[in-house]
Amino acid sequence: MVFVKEECEDNTSEREPWRIKQEETETWRIKQEETDPWRIKQEETETWRIKQEEPETWKIKQEEQEFIEESEENKKWSEVEENTHVKTGEKPLSCSQTKQKDLKKRRARKTFTCTRCGKSLTSKHNLEFHMRVHTGEKLFTCDQCGKSFARLANFKAHMNIHTGEKQHTCDQCGKCFTLGGRLMAHMRVHTGEKPFTCNQCGNSFAHLTTLKGHMRIHTGEKPYKCAHCDKRFNQSTHLKTHERIHTGEKPYKCPHCNKRFSDSGDLETHEMFHTGVKPFKCSHCDMRFRQSLHLKTHERIHTEEKPYKCSHCDKRFNHSSSLKNHERIHTGEKSYKCSHCDKRFKQSTHLKTHERTHTGVKPYKCSYCDKKFSQSVHLKIHEMIHTGEKPYKCSHCDKRFRQASNMKTHERIHTGEKPYKCSHCDKRFSQTSNLKTHERIHTGEKPYKCSHCDKRFSQASNMKTHERIHTGEKPYHCTECGKRFSHSSALNIHTKNYHSKAHYKQRCV
Repeated sequence: MVFVKEECEDNTSEREPWRIKQEETETWRIKQEETDPWRIKQEETETWRIKQEEPETWKIKQEEQEFIEESEENKKWSEVEENTHVKTGEKPLSCSQTKQKDLKKRRARKTFTCTRCGKSLTSKHNLEFHMRVHTGEKLFTCDQCGKSFARLANFKAHMNIHTGEKQHTCDQCGKCFTLGGRLMAHMRVHTGEKPFTCNQCGNSFAHLTTLKGHMRIHTGEKPYKCAHCDKRFNQSTHLKTHERIHTGEKPYKCPHCNKRFSDSGDLETHEMFHTGVKPFKCSHCDMRFRQSLHLKTHERIHTEEKPYKCSHCDKRFNHSSSLKNHERIHTGEKSYKCSHCDKRFKQSTHLKTHERTHTGVKPYKCSYCDKKFSQSVHLKIHEMIHTGEKPYKCSHCDKRFRQASNMKTHERIHTGEKPYKCSHCDKRFSQTSNLKTHERIHTGEKPYKCSHCDKRFSQASNMKTHERIHTGEKPYHCTECGKRFSHSSALNIHTKNYHSKAHYKQRCV
């Protein structure tokens, strides 16, 4: 390698020793290159790999390659000059010259350009990985489930799902992750850091991908279409999760039991039932949650925040899923059909719950007794009977409730609010259940049929009371005389007629 340097005649004698040392350094560098024959072989292998590809695939710009060599020479030369300036007193390069050199270096960094999309990459290795996006090539295949990956790192992370290995643990809540990057992203849940802000509405997010997905809510863009139906999504992860409804794929298996899940988030939530971990605590009350999303939704009960507004009416909601469910009332959409009967539902969760009436599955078991439930929400409410927990307090009196819905219904006693109006008459109700029961008077609907005879009823409670005629069951007994009754109203009449103070007074007279 030749170094050309303009020198003053006066300083020639002083700089000759330095040039000898520089030549010795170059000689050492040549020897070092000779001692590394494997590098030459590797370069030959890489050359063969470039030849194997189509000529237009690997677009290496010659002038940019020269930039690299030139920048490397300049870098070495500037280091030599910096040491020489001490001896010679020569002035370094001006600011403008330095900027030009830095610009050359920056231009030289991106050397390899993809001919499909024009993207520039810093190395041939990165270009090779990038080309797999266009070709769809996936070299790494899982021998457990058959899933393929383009990158080795993604393949290794996937294998941890099968082995259950989670090397990265959160020191705040004990949650484990297969990747260090996911742990770092998770830590923002505890720190509250949300560095990504929407310029449309001001909402902030912990992850860039979440912000991008959120921005599509404003634009209405849904670029991801299901291959099995016409449904579209604004995020690819939502599409993948949805398509598993069609394929029935459940790649995520619980290490504590044999239950499988189609979504990794559902698996993580399920595992907390085994561990009992509830890392997210409400800042307004003592209630704790397994998911941060549930905590946020719960805290809106205290703050009364309702950020989601219906596009068809003025109704607002504290959760996006509640808004979607409400809007289906306007559209009449019922996308989810039962595989056992013709019943259809607006929500997939309602479909799953309904199908358990056919299968009889009750996957949620109480940790205090042997009672089992078909829904997790029913289990939570039941366990509060054991713990005595009543987190919801009436704002008008001291009465407390296990459920927020019960508290709201109770508060209407104080306010006199009756928001549910009959569509057939002017009667109004404080609860939807009472409205439905009332409207059956107008429609004549009797959906509940006795399992012993053909008699039908408009209310489930009336059917249960009737069935006791067939079974002979008498669950209500008098504490005074021990007589038993099939329903509570008969017990009340008996107590009033035979055991009240007025009755004894009458007998004495």
